[in-house]
Amino acid sequence: MMHGSNMEGRPQFLNALTDEARAAFARLGVRRHFAVGDVLINEGDHTQDMVVLYKGVVKVTARLDGGRAALMDIKIAGDVVGEVAALDRGPRSATVTACGDVTAAFIPACALVPFLHANPETMVPLMGVFCGRLRRSDRWRLEFAGYPVLVRLARVLVELAVSYGRKERNGVVRIDVNLSQPEFAALTGSTTNTVHKALARLRRDGLISTGERRTFVRDLPRLSQVARLSASVAEESSHRTA
Repeated sequence: MMHGSNMEGRPQFLNALTDEARAAFARLGVRRHFAVGDVLINEGDHTQDMVVLYKGVVKVTARLDGGRAALMDIKIAGDVVGEVAALDRGPRSATVTACGDVTAAFIPACALVPFLHANPETMVPLMGVFCGRLRRSDRWRLEFAGYPVLVRLARVLVELAVSYGRKERNGVVRIDVNLSQPEFAALTGSTTNTVHKALARLRRDGLISTGERRTFVRDLPRLSQVARLSASVAEESSHRTA
């Protein structure tokens, strides 16, 4: 999913459009509102809408053998989901669930494809979505092979703090995405028991605190060191969560 990809920049689709293209694109589809736990897309469905997120955070999960759900990605306002099924007309490959209040526009393939043909400049940002996904997938495989679980977990927490964190008093960053230990395990390619131990160590070292499925990063620079990220990345991360 993530694993430091935001350290290299993770362009969002809407932000990459020109003002004119963004205004035209906003007129497509129908906007809908969702509460925490609501499902926007169901894995296996044959719906063909591309979903554009205008507000909120969603998580993307897929079923593994045995029916267990694995967390594949997290998307925020400005991102799109479901673009593959909208373009290749295949079944949905994952489930998308709201992590809080979400506003999203559902653009049917019959409206999306003509728009892309009429506005070819929008194809480059859409290709950026695909390329970003491939880049994160490649980084994921490399980090699974090269880093222990503690480092992988620290990297996930740093990116969550940077991408979805809210800075509170004394430099503490509250991560506004509620994830369970099994979901952290899915993000780090490890077992729930191993993640439980790694989280306990980070808590013991005073780097994070947890409670009621909330995670607080208490020392982002030191957590970045555990994640083996450069000092410049840690400093930039601190500014971005301010």
